Amino acid sequence: MRRVSFHAYGGPEVLRVEEAEAPEPGPGELLVRTEAIGVTLPCVRRVRGDGNGGGDPLPAMPGGEIAGAVVALGPDVTGFAVGDRVTSLTLTGSYAELALAPAVLASRIPDGASAVEAVALVRGGHVALAVLHTAAPRDAESVLITGAAGGVGHLAVQLAKLRGVPRVVAAVGSAAKAEFLLGLGADEVVTYDQESWGEPVDIVLDGVGGELLPRALAASVPGGRLVFFNSGGGTVPAYALLAGDRTITGMTMRRFAAVHRERYARDGELLWELAGSGRLRAAVHAELPLAEAAKAHEIIEARGNLGKVVLRP
Repeated sequence: MRRVSFHAYGGPEVLRVEEAEAPEPGPGELLVRTEAIGVTLPCVRRVRGDGNGGGDPLPAMPGGEIAGAVVALGPDVTGFAVGDRVTSLTLTGSYAELALAPAVLASRIPDGASAVEAVALVRGGHVALAVLHTAAPRDAESVLITGAAGGVGHLAVQLAKLRGVPRVVAAVGSAAKAEFLLGLGADEVVTYDQESWGEPVDIVLDGVGGELLPRALAASVPGGRLVFFNSGGGTVPAYALLAGDRTITGMTMRRFAAVHRERYARDGELLWELAGSGRLRAAVHAELPLAEAAKAHEIIEARGNLGKVVLRP
């Protein structure tokens, strides 16, 4: 089978397509013949050695979202059968014709839905719903979302409006993304380089981090809160929290899914329901062949995408 790996940390140029033996599913794993593979900012950062990926032994393989058909089951796996079409999050080896996926993170793709739609909708939608659940907006509280045009962000904008948030501010790197986001329901669009992001908000959902984190925190009102769900790291002085009576809460999808299993399952059903009714749109920016994984990473690094970037084996 073909797969993509990297033998050194760096930019898109370090990705290489190679031939490899098909992996064998272990306990709790599914072997999936991939039909669509989602490219994520955390994966791009991992290849660069940024954030949590810097300690991975090399050579390594990107991990992320996949969708396709189950071709084999590991020991003790129940609830799935060979031939089931599923989407899941993988820890490694997702850029491949055959990938291993934890069964606990897998869900079936409804009849009539495509693998590309599943990759664009499910993981990003789960993260967006989990972040909103963690933030728990109430009454007339306002929300600002960084990385708002990305795979998670553009879904979070829509889901926040569906949840009844009266003012959703989308923060992005370029004003060229404004029309896209306003069309999805954002009430305001701001760019990172603007001197002011407008009136402060009650809640910030930060999907970018890094140097942007202090600015994102400062965009909240006194007593405001920020939910941090990105792989970009970043630091703020403790005094910034004390002086503004603000809080930062971290959210990881792996822990959320493990702790809130029933909610995770309900969220999956809700995402397909909303997409099927036309109330939630999972945008796909580009579909590229597996051999062009480097080009997919270039798009993400340039922050030029409006929605999801997908690889097709």
